[in-house]
Amino acid sequence: MRRHPRRDLLAGVTVAIVALPLALGFGVSSGMGAAAGLATAVVAGAVAALFGGSNLQVSGPTGAMTVVLVPIVARYGPAGVLTVGLMAGVILVALALARVGRYMRYVPAPVVEGFTLGIACVIALQQVPSALGVPKPEGDKALAVAWQAVLGFAREPRWTEVALALTVAVVMLAGARWRPGVPFSIIAVVAATVAAQALPLDAAVIGALPAGLPAPSLAFLDPAALGSLLAPAVAVAALAALESLLSASVADGMTVGERHDPDRELFGQGLANIAAPLFGGVPATAAIARTAVNVRTGAASRLAALTHAVVLAAIVFAAAPLVSRIPLAALAGVLLATAVRMVEVGSLRAIARATRADGLVLALTAVATVALDLVYAVIIGLVIAGALALRAVARQARLDQVDFKPDLPGEHSDEEYELLTEHIVAYRIDGPLFFAAAHRFLLELLEVADVRVVILRLSRVTTVDATGALVLKDAIDRLRRRGILVLASGVRPGQRQVFDSVEALAGLDGEHATTPEAIRHARAHLQHTGILPRHDAQPA
Repeated sequence: MRRHPRRDLLAGVTVAIVALPLALGFGVSSGMGAAAGLATAVVAGAVAALFGGSNLQVSGPTGAMTVVLVPIVARYGPAGVLTVGLMAGVILVALALARVGRYMRYVPAPVVEGFTLGIACVIALQQVPSALGVPKPEGDKALAVAWQAVLGFAREPRWTEVALALTVAVVMLAGARWRPGVPFSIIAVVAATVAAQALPLDAAVIGALPAGLPAPSLAFLDPAALGSLLAPAVAVAALAALESLLSASVADGMTVGERHDPDRELFGQGLANIAAPLFGGVPATAAIARTAVNVRTGAASRLAALTHAVVLAAIVFAAAPLVSRIPLAALAGVLLATAVRMVEVGSLRAIARATRADGLVLALTAVATVALDLVYAVIIGLVIAGALALRAVARQARLDQVDFKPDLPGEHSDEEYELLTEHIVAYRIDGPLFFAAAHRFLLELLEVADVRVVILRLSRVTTVDATGALVLKDAIDRLRRRGILVLASGVRPGQRQVFDSVEALAGLDGEHATTPEAIRHARAHLQHTGILPRHDAQPA
């Protein structure tokens, strides 16, 4: 923190200016109120900055978490949300101690992009009631609530709120393209607040805010409700882990030499989510947009994120009366613009064009995010991506008949070679022999023509599981029942345990380290049965 304090302080003030309307907006949008959003930004922002695994990460309330919290507020009330946040923090600490942070890197890019697109859509839908100036309809499904708000607006239009929301959104989007370093969000919100006060407008405002943070308390905690809140807490913890580690990866990519510690990041986010509910805050995660602003404005250490929290705390204590006059429609405009800026059209286009499978995973994850919830969406995206990946890997498995003449021991005439090929056939298995490819392999192997000896060359099998070994055993048994001698060569030591566990190679008539040894054995067998003349058996 001592290396570049001036840069860090400037970056922290800039991020705080950007974060103020977002914290207010996400608090209101979650159903917990603007004060909860500010408390989260201050407490979680400071704790995560001190104990997290990234030097540049900025944490607080986020749109993704808001999407998860809306149904929890509707079902369990504010006390339930605070309890869920506390439980999620404990789960995150446990995940950090179990060192599972490193596994988050395996989430495929189409799932992440589809998830982000779906979140952007849900955030935009959640702002429709405030942007139209109608009371928020009952329900926790963003699409249904937005539609009911549109119907309410059609019955009684309120153009003041529409004008405020659209003006703020347009100023933010246009300003970001014109002067990316200028905090147009706060400029637009201040202008909308002045207009709402100076003109005879009837736009709804945030309302009274406490002049400071409440004293820490566990009064909300109801031990009897912990069991019913476990599932929502797991969902919140999973989302916090996913979004925080993705944000840390983004921060690493924007800098040179910065690398976050994923397990320490989970630990810091866990402590932040334990602390925030004690002060009335909602569950928090790292915020990708605020982290990006932090990096772009020159932050070099954790001092910037700490400064952001301190500046917001000063606003809570000194400017609560002013903040309470901000129109809800203005905050809706801020979040509408945020939702638009979350969507990276270039990334979506690139993934959609990459392969059909990537495009399908992206689309299904986005639709599931809007129609279901974020955790189910990620699970669906991972399952579909995994299934398509297995299908692609399984297609790489090949069973090819190969020419064994280069491996034939000794010197032979063309007539002798042709005589051997009439009775011996060699197959090479390339790629993985596992459950997704095994049955196709079995069908291909059983199409072997009427020969006397089959040599299976296994040196190029990249991986094998129990299903693949069992299918190989079945194929060997079927070939032997047809009177065909089955030999194998090149079994890798690391794969022998799998084959031996199901006795896949127990039915072989011979197993050899190399293909020439297997061919020598096959030729001796054919000579013994009288199929080949004895003089062919003499090695050169």
